[in-house]
Amino acid sequence: MKRKILVIGLVSLTSVLVLIGYLLADRYLIEHIEATNTSVAYVQEKETVEVSEKEPVISDMSYVSDSKTINITKNTIQTSNGNVNYYVADVYLKDTTDLISGFAKDSYGTNIIEVPSLIAQNNNAIFAINGDYYGFREDGIMIRNGVIYRDEGVRTGLVIYKDGRMKVYDETTTNAQQLLDEGAWHTLSFGPALVENGVALTNFENVAIDTNFGNRTIDRKNPRTAIGMIDENHFVFVVVEGRSKESAGVTLDELAQIMADLKVKEAYNLDGGFSSAMYFNGEIITSNGKEREELVIFY
Repeated sequence: MKRKILVIGLVSLTSVLVLIGYLLADRYLIEHIEATNTSVAYVQEKETVEVSEKEPVISDMSYVSDSKTINITKNTIQTSNGNVNYYVADVYLKDTTDLISGFAKDSYGTNIIEVPSLIAQNNNAIFAINGDYYGFREDGIMIRNGVIYRDEGVRTGLVIYKDGRMKVYDETTTNAQQLLDEGAWHTLSFGPALVENGVALTNFENVAIDTNFGNRTIDRKNPRTAIGMIDENHFVFVVVEGRSKESAGVTLDELAQIMADLKVKEAYNLDGGFSSAMYFNGEIITSNGKEREELVIFY
């Protein structure tokens, strides 16, 4: 009798473990595609005007055309933990809708991933950075390329308008349709905000990555990605290398100061760690070309 009870108990435990394993895989590994051909939706939404442009001038770290200018610099600073290397892409656009969000496998949903360089190449991007990790969340306001994908405001977000403005905002005080009516082109839901009204924010010690299972502080020294606006249609994208002998990474306070030193009016933290990557002219130029599969890029 005891043996039967033991066998039944083991079978029940195995069933529970299998169920837990499936639920975890379903939440974090199995692809769930909600929309395909997202680039088609972008083309339909974007107001296009046929313009005859001269051939762009491209160098190792710059791109100049009639409609956009990209200048990338590599910088090194000294911190208490050693050298930190970071790349700054100074980007000026005549039309902010030329800043596009590209989805992994051209599909929107959860757990859909590709390396950033492949997403960039599939979208004919000259320059790109990693974005937020929207597909590992079920909340946040999400507008990409003028299309609403999610409307569940919970945190401090970032909105980029078609007229070139960029603003940190409270997701819980508005909704996706209102933002779209106001001219939103993209929203980002990651954070935290780094600079507001030209002032670097501080005291990030208790900032956590999320409110779900595994919630933890993200203020330790790490590779980082951030976006900032100097003026309308004038943006900076920063990728900090880290977790290596060559570059220690930065805290959020240090990242906020880097962004403030670039004279941005607003700045916002994006997905960091090994997700941080900057792509230019056919290759990843940060972290010796290493990259991790991602959900979305901005280019």
